[in-house]
Amino acid sequence: MKVNFFVTCLCDVVKSNVAKKTVLLLEQLGCEVLFPKEQGCCGQPSLNSGYIESSKPAMKSLIRAFEGNDYPIVTPAGSCAAAVKKYPEYLADEPEWAVRAQAISDRLFELTQFIVNELKVENVGAKLPGRGVYHPSCSLIRKLGVREEPLKLLGNVEGLELVGIKNQETCCGFGGTFSIKMAEISGEMVKEKAANITAVTPDYLIGADVSCLMNIAGRLSREGKTVKVLHIVDVLMSNIVDDLSQSTITNNDSLTVEVN
Repeated sequence: MKVNFFVTCLCDVVKSNVAKKTVLLLEQLGCEVLFPKEQGCCGQPSLNSGYIESSKPAMKSLIRAFEGNDYPIVTPAGSCAAAVKKYPEYLADEPEWAVRAQAISDRLFELTQFIVNELKVENVGAKLPGRGVYHPSCSLIRKLGVREEPLKLLGNVEGLELVGIKNQETCCGFGGTFSIKMAEISGEMVKEKAANITAVTPDYLIGADVSCLMNIAGRLSREGKTVKVLHIVDVLMSNIVDDLSQSTITNNDSLTVEVN
């Protein structure tokens, strides 16, 4: 099966390993991965801030980038997928563009959603011993309705024990520009999330949105915790990765990702 890869800004700029492993995983599952070079930012930051009109050039550019074929579009970022899924609504006053946006939206899948629902795979042969906590990001469970797919994949990782935490589906406080505009509230939210995670003494925190993982990793780092923070693709590819320290998402006080 041929698929298009939508890399997203965070993967392209600050977490390239997530992008690389996504491609490798898809290839391992029998996909031929295409990369439209014209793709760029989906406009999510400005869209989330309410700047719909000024975001339209970015939206239209992304639509054009993926109109070269009719193959599925796969991305490892639920938040960006959720933003693109709303393009038809944002472009409703331009009927032609709304139709084109809907065609892109219909072909777009978050990575775990694509693997489980489209490829019909729940076990990719991954192995990772230890205790892990899965953080379900708001974009996945609330905007995309992707709740069980990541859990099915993680449940088949050999050696991985998934443990639940208090208020598991509560927001981590990132929310894009929310963490900047409402910094004090955001800080308390991630503080609570970190406390609930560390209460069950996991080896790993696993998620499917780099932005949320950055936020939580920053709090854990400031508290001196040693929980390894991994994108789900790091876990699913752990059968060929010998040193997970090269995949760990780390964070400092300025909320930047350290890429090893």
